[in-house]
Amino acid sequence: MHVVINGWFLNQLTTGSGQYLHHLLDYLSCAPDRAHLSLVAPVVKPARQIRALQARWPSVDMMTGMQLPLPAKIGKLWWEQVTIPLAVRRLQADVLWVPYWAAPFWQPCPTVVTVHDLIHRLLPAYQGGRLQQLYTQLVSYTAQHATAVITVSHAGARDIIAELGIPGERVYVVYNGAEEGLVAGQDLTYLNAVREKYQLPERYFLYLGGFDLRKNVRTTLEAYRRYLDQGGDPAIRLVVAGRLPVTDTAFAPNPQKIAAELALTTQIQFCGWVDEVDKPALYALATAYLFPGLYEGFGLMLLEAMQAGAPVVTSAK
Repeated sequence: MHVVINGWFLNQLTTGSGQYLHHLLDYLSCAPDRAHLSLVAPVVKPARQIRALQARWPSVDMMTGMQLPLPAKIGKLWWEQVTIPLAVRRLQADVLWVPYWAAPFWQPCPTVVTVHDLIHRLLPAYQGGRLQQLYTQLVSYTAQHATAVITVSHAGARDIIAELGIPGERVYVVYNGAEEGLVAGQDLTYLNAVREKYQLPERYFLYLGGFDLRKNVRTTLEAYRRYLDQGGDPAIRLVVAGRLPVTDTAFAPNPQKIAAELALTTQIQFCGWVDEVDKPALYALATAYLFPGLYEGFGLMLLEAMQAGAPVVTSAK
């Protein structure tokens, strides 16, 4: 069986879809009964990035497609709706797999699409303007006409069946898995090196993730403020990890501003972007991991934290 994969998120490791694609390719490329896999991705510069990925996945045919000089959003739409189906036909694929919510309108062969969540349909703050809404309608339609839909949780499957009207027998739940990494108590030299690299306090609560509304970061900071006001140990500081919003907006409030409002600037440490290889150590060193999200398709970071041995404090939904 020849499976063509839409590789739009190749090398975009700051996105969940990019992480999902890379880690699944790691496993699929070495599976004993693997299909013939072809990854069609936009031209990546410099070329050494492609060579490195070819070395990483030698059993995957790496193909690049030219991107037209179009505005970013239009270029992505063209890639999904024109470049990919044409490549599928040219390569005579048996199956097209799109590892994010963007199956093509024209599907020359059986198509499988991964829908991680329905945030842009369910949460008003994420629905965007008219163009974003039209795009959501398009990918909703194309998912409805796909041969199969993969999602990452039973909650996601319930949403897909209810919102998109896709029969349950065409929706498959395939859980995300945490990357194999450091477990608490192992390799103390490395743990200490990571503590030094990010100047981590001896004891800390950890928030690691995004800063948009559904991540509910304000609640995390307010809860920490109440913890201190009610006699909590001030020696346990709060470490907030992740790339901060460039601007402070209602959609993505800057947590540094919230920390100042709550008089927490001396108690909270913002350590910025964390290298992927260092994340297990940050979890393992934490007193607890805090993640009060309002909506998650899966919530992979909860699994990562538990795998590293960190107690988790999270929301019910």
